[in-house]
Amino acid sequence: MDFAFGEEDEAFRAQARSWLAGHVAGGWERRAWERALGKAGWIGLGWGEGGYGNRTATLTQQVVWAEEYARSGAPPRSGHIGEKLLAPTLLAHGSAEQKARFLPPVALGEELWCQGYSEPGAGSDLAGVRTRAERCPDGTYRITGQKIWTSLAHEADWCFVLARTDPDSRRHHGLGFLLVPMDQPGRVEVRPIRQLTGTSDFNEVFFDGAQARAEHLVGGEGAGWTVAMSLLGFERGVSTLAQQIGFAGELARVVREAVDRGAVDDPVIREQLVRQWAELRVMRWHALRTLGGTGDAGAPSVAKLLWGGWHQRLGELAMRVRGAAAGAGPRDWTPSAPYTLDDVQRGFLFSRADTIYGGSDQVQRTIIAERVLGLPREPKGGV
Repeated sequence: MDFAFGEEDEAFRAQARSWLAGHVAGGWERRAWERALGKAGWIGLGWGEGGYGNRTATLTQQVVWAEEYARSGAPPRSGHIGEKLLAPTLLAHGSAEQKARFLPPVALGEELWCQGYSEPGAGSDLAGVRTRAERCPDGTYRITGQKIWTSLAHEADWCFVLARTDPDSRRHHGLGFLLVPMDQPGRVEVRPIRQLTGTSDFNEVFFDGAQARAEHLVGGEGAGWTVAMSLLGFERGVSTLAQQIGFAGELARVVREAVDRGAVDDPVIREQLVRQWAELRVMRWHALRTLGGTGDAGAPSVAKLLWGGWHQRLGELAMRVRGAAAGAGPRDWTPSAPYTLDDVQRGFLFSRADTIYGGSDQVQRTIIAERVLGLPREPKGGV
């Protein structure tokens, strides 16, 4: 696919850059920022013509928006799970009624979503989910179980939940993909998970008889695995290019600090800096080569392996550049603020999870081995 930007793309870039320049400045509450994006039509650029209140854009224009957003220093998104994961899934598998109900609020930035996939006993092995969804006489589903590592669950209005609708089923059979409202006191409990960084972006979510309507089952009973796997295919697309813009900014800061501290005079550190730059270029070309393509079962796994390891190594390199000073916080310890980090330290600690969340490196290599190279499937049960 040719990703040369034409005149229309550059006009789109100027429009995006102008809007961002006029709105990024100033403190934004996260929901207010999502509504501002929605009001201006910047949510759902890739959905196509559907009448859901979104602005349409070509694939190259979506790349332009992602790049300009990252360069502008705009706030982190709270609505990306609804926009980038739920919406494409509904467009592919949802009923007309489901699309009409859920897509317009996402496009307007009015409803936020979280993803109910991983469980304590079914993280990387998603087919092992144990959360149950029992069909009640009134047609609703009663959901019982636990999800973990649920990003932004503490802010979300809705959760798409992979649950077992057939209690006698095993593995990827008998699963359902349900849209569940989070505002169910006594039935849905969210517990933040404190991370190494001191923040709590991830959560445990407990469902104790939570209700979901029958018309909010996507794809029908037993189709949950198909729908869930389709969603994972949407997880890595245009957004990876924006991610790489952010990575480039992080690398530039590490290079500047290496120069300022004289660490760049160390030939080992200098070689590592060059390697990080070269690998980032490889990531970009891989993303452009695979963007918009279909049928490449290994492309998402290769992308995850590339960026997860790269970002983790950058965090380690940033600490190496700083030397002994990396162990000291930006402010003196006080009883009221005993755990203060700067951006570099926070990035290093958070990057320890990069090779785990979103599918661990081991799982990605297994996918490539089985689905691309055609190697024998991994034995189950340690046999």
